[in-house]
Amino acid sequence: MSISESPHDMRSKAGDDLEESLLKRALSGNIPVHVGIVMDGNGRWAVSRGMKRSEGHRAGVESLKRCLPALLRLGIRFCTFYVFSTENWKRPREEVQFLMDLILEYAKEDRSDFIRQGIRVIPIGRWREMPRQVVQALSRLAMDTASGDKLTVLLAVNYGGRQEIVDAAKELAISYVGREKELQAAGEEEFRQFLYEPSAPDVDLVIRTSGEMRLSNFLLWRAAYAELVFLDVLWPDFGPVDLYKSIIEYQGRERRFGDVGRE
Repeated sequence: MSISESPHDMRSKAGDDLEESLLKRALSGNIPVHVGIVMDGNGRWAVSRGMKRSEGHRAGVESLKRCLPALLRLGIRFCTFYVFSTENWKRPREEVQFLMDLILEYAKEDRSDFIRQGIRVIPIGRWREMPRQVVQALSRLAMDTASGDKLTVLLAVNYGGRQEIVDAAKELAISYVGREKELQAAGEEEFRQFLYEPSAPDVDLVIRTSGEMRLSNFLLWRAAYAELVFLDVLWPDFGPVDLYKSIIEYQGRERRFGDVGRE
């Protein structure tokens, strides 16, 4: 260590070296097209530090923003973030209101960053049932980023996997009124056209933070054959290194899609 280098500088350089090494390793393998992320642990992160849960949610937004350049470097084409579930309305009123304000703030203030990075943002779920200002901000964000061609970010807002399937089934039935024979012949491809965002492909990898090991009603249709990676890290502590490690773990899996796989 030179005289000009502090221990902090050395740790920072070591962290950067690890990040670059993991990125290089990840890029040498098969990169998933669509990644889904269950951003869990914001509240626990804050409570463990003697902070308000709201501060954990704000820190979680910063973690999401840190992920975007890493996703771009990997060349991932789609990433769905589980922002607010249909079950999250059960949380304390004050927390729900803070989350609405945070979504509104994020949609407005970070729009230029999405545009600059070539990121298209699409909200999915029953987001049009959110407070009017949130709906307007998300609509504007989607419209202004529509030309992004580097990465598509789907924000699952007021989203439930079961509800998506129910809504798609209803829309499918309505579209086939008077065409019962055609409805009987309809299959998965016809059905998926009525999911919240038909252009998004099936999910290859679902990452969930905080140590919980469940999907929590996330992308149930699209994640049918997804690989699942569960991490002990809380979402506000999640960074590029954790993402790269998850991709490397995914690359070590054998995706069989119901087949017997390699003997």
